[in-house]
Amino acid sequence: MSYKKKNIINISIVAVIFIGMAIYFFSVENADNIIKVMKTINIWWMIFGLVLIIIYWLLEALSLYIVEKKIYKDQKYINSLRVSMIGQLFNSITPFSSGGQPMQAVAMKMEGKQVSDSATILLIKFIVYQAVLVLFSLGIIIFEYSYFKNLVTGFTRLALIGFLVNLVVIIALILIGAKSNFVKKILAFFYKLLGKIKILKEVDRKLNNLNLSVDNFHEKFKIIKKEKKMVLKLAIVTFVQLIAFFSITYAVYRMFGQDSVSIVKIISAQAFLSMIMAFVPIPGAGIAAEGGFYIIFNTFFSEETINMAILFWRLYTFYLPILVGAVFLIKVRKENNDVDILEKAEETINDEL
Repeated sequence: MSYKKKNIINISIVAVIFIGMAIYFFSVENADNIIKVMKTINIWWMIFGLVLIIIYWLLEALSLYIVEKKIYKDQKYINSLRVSMIGQLFNSITPFSSGGQPMQAVAMKMEGKQVSDSATILLIKFIVYQAVLVLFSLGIIIFEYSYFKNLVTGFTRLALIGFLVNLVVIIALILIGAKSNFVKKILAFFYKLLGKIKILKEVDRKLNNLNLSVDNFHEKFKIIKKEKKMVLKLAIVTFVQLIAFFSITYAVYRMFGQDSVSIVKIISAQAFLSMIMAFVPIPGAGIAAEGGFYIIFNTFFSEETINMAILFWRLYTFYLPILVGAVFLIKVRKENNDVDILEKAEETINDEL
């Protein structure tokens, strides 16, 4: 299946989820309650929620810019912002947010950057982001796990699984970067084992390709060890970025005139929800995101406002990035004579990636 067809299917899934959410929302909420709740909304907190998502986007672009600037000295922030927002769009409409990085690599190629450089930039950014996310989540688990364990039965176990998945990813990346020969021996053992039991074919060829990828990653990882100052900057920006993103839920909470729960508890709850959403194989973690929000936040929001809160939260964190990202995508297409960026992605993946 072509890359373009996959994205059309993903967009269709997003549309179905949106329609399903709208049907659910209007089936459980009567018009009188919607009007009543809308009248009580604090406009300043609603605006602040919008400001927070914009700050998140700007910091996301800044983290990309920090790495790009190391390789391309004449890099402009506005170009990093364009690439970043295209990533936001495709992260939202693909399972596991897997489509963002390939499309960012294509957007950077259209700016004249080498695909190998783009891959390095995105890899460094991803590793630092994962490391900061794991440390952030670890802090939440240490200080807030017992509170949420008693509050929401079974939910924190899923969050713990999500944390462990992210932890395994970052440990694997560090091992490949620091101990590539050790990793290649482990991979060779499993590949040969799978070959013997007839699960894997062409073992030698596939293992050789995998070893080349490991060696390539190992070389790129050296940049992280060398550029400690850049990595520290990137980590700080990422940490603030996570705070801004998780605080959007607090803005939604205050929007409906509620203030009995601290911002720390709201951020912690949102971090737990994000850990679960990370391994849901649906674009935007659809259904699981809304359901998870209801399960964990219905103890914070009143019965009259919880469904409206879900709606506003998803508008901020999911549907708005799609709309704004699409605007940036259209702009990039116009600047490149209406080139089909999805077809360009297909060519790039086949020819170079």
